[in-house]
This record gives sequence, structure tokens and C-alpha cells, in this order.
Amino acid sequence: MAEPFRQFTSKVIPLRAEHVDTDQVVPARYLKVTDKAGLADALFHDWRFEADGSLKEPRFVIDRSEMAGRRILLVGDNFGAGSSREHAPWALAAWGISAILSTSFADIFRNNALKNGVLPIVVDPAMHARLFAIVEEDPDAAFTVDLAEQGILLPDGSTLDFDIDPFAKRMLLAGTDEIGYVLGHLPAIEAWEAAHPARVDTRIGTALGA
Repeated sequence: MAEPFRQFTSKVIPLRAEHVDTDQVVPARYLKVTDKAGLADALFHDWRFEADGSLKEPRFVIDRSEMAGRRILLVGDNFGAGSSREHAPWALAAWGISAILSTSFADIFRNNALKNGVLPIVVDPAMHARLFAIVEEDPDAAFTVDLAEQGILLPDGSTLDFDIDPFAKRMLLAGTDEIGYVLGHLPAIEAWEAAHPARVDTRIGTALGA
């Protein structure tokens, strides 16, 4: 994760489709790609492109000109189901998505998203319907996502609170992951190890009697 997650304001991309699985988010043939930045075109690829690579008509929602630069994706129920593939949040982040709102997310997708700078926000069905109504009434309505305060400021001035795992929140705000978190404590770890010599030397050479 390159950047700490900061408060931001964005218009919304509405996608009512339900049970969108990870193969629809990123088709399996893209799983050999290792460049995260190059995955933007893989996002919802089969919904967006013809076999010759041209955009389908009518344009898929994220390819409409007015959607450029939008960072919030409002989707139907059960987003990210199916097989585990970290490429799904990679592609979302590469396209520019920072937060996704749904009534539920597949557990593996949610965890992968949190580890890759994409914030999955669960809302109840009534609020979910209200959010779609807001965007339908005003397609340019903007929401402000504040992870630190765990709230979304809506256009009418009301705030939608949301839950997030405290450790995942800490990692997002710091712009790091579990490995980065451990490395940040390396001096303390090394000091503890120096003060507590291992009772068993686990180095391969020693273990083999070398």
C-alpha cells in the first residue's frame, strides 16, 4: 500500500448488480498479471469490452465520461463472492476506487480489499436503498468518507457511521500492512531478542550439527 488512507470527497459510481463475484471483477485470465497499476482495464473487463478490445455500447457505468475520477463504488448485495483473488482489489484500486458500499461482502474479498487500500463499507438495507435514491435523484451527489472518524458525510448533512476492524483501520490510516507493521517495531524486536537469547538455535547449519 503506497499511501495512507485519508478523508476524501467524491461523487458516486452506482452499480446495482448483486452477487458480483471476483471473476466478474477480474476475469481469471488476468491472474498472471503482476503489475497492479496495469490492471485498470481488467476491472469488469468482460462487461466493458468487445472481443476486439473496443468498448461495448451502451457504455458500462465506469466507462461513462461523467464517472471519471469517482472514487466511491455503490454496489448491490454480496459483492466479491467467488474465488479468492487479490487481483480484484488491485484492479479496483488501479482504476481509482477507494471505497465500496454494499449490504455485504464476501469475507475473503473484504480482507483482501482492506490489505490493498480499498475500504469496504457495510450498510443496512434501508440505508443502502437511501444511498441509491440519493444518487438517482442527483447523479452528482458527493459523499465524504472519513475513515478516522468511521463516518460518511452525506449531501444532506447527515452522517452514516460504519464499523471496521480496529487493526485494519490502523493499517489503512498508516498506509501499511502486517509486514510493514512488524518492520516498524523492528528495533524493539531486536532489543528483546538481544536480551533473551534463544534456548534453541534454529539455524539450519546448527540444526544439522554443522
